[in-house]
Order: sequence, then C-alpha cells, then structure tokens
Amino acid sequence: MKRFTIDRIEGAKVILECENEDFVSLDAEALPKGIKEGDVLMFENGSYFLDEFETQKRKEKIKNLMKSLLE
Repeated sequence: MKRFTIDRIEGAKVILECENEDFVSLDAEALPKGIKEGDVLMFENGSYFLDEFETQKRKEKIKNLMKSLLE
C-alpha cells in the first residue's frame, strides 16, 4: 500500500506528492470524486482511495504547527 498527499489540482490533472517526496501527475478521473488539496490518498489493489483518518491527522498537525508559530 502506497500513500500520497494531494499537492495541487490543475484542471483535469492532480499532482500527488509521494512518500519519498517525488511528485506524480495523474488524471483527476483516476482519483476519488470530491478530493481536495491536502487530502491523503492510499493506493492499493490498483485503486486510489481517500484515507480520512490520515487526512484529519495531517490537518490537525498543520493546525497545531500554525498555532505554535503564532503564539
């Protein structure tokens, strides 16, 4: 199972950041509907799916980092 983070969406293309910090460009059609920048995707058995737990965990980490910078 591989993990990717959505770096950005450019029209019909989605740029994913891989765990090794490389970037991959895919057609948005190949990914789950409703995805957005910052979401975490898993790739398993030939399909991508949204990992809601990891996405929420990542958002909380970023929120806490921003909060600590502003204090």
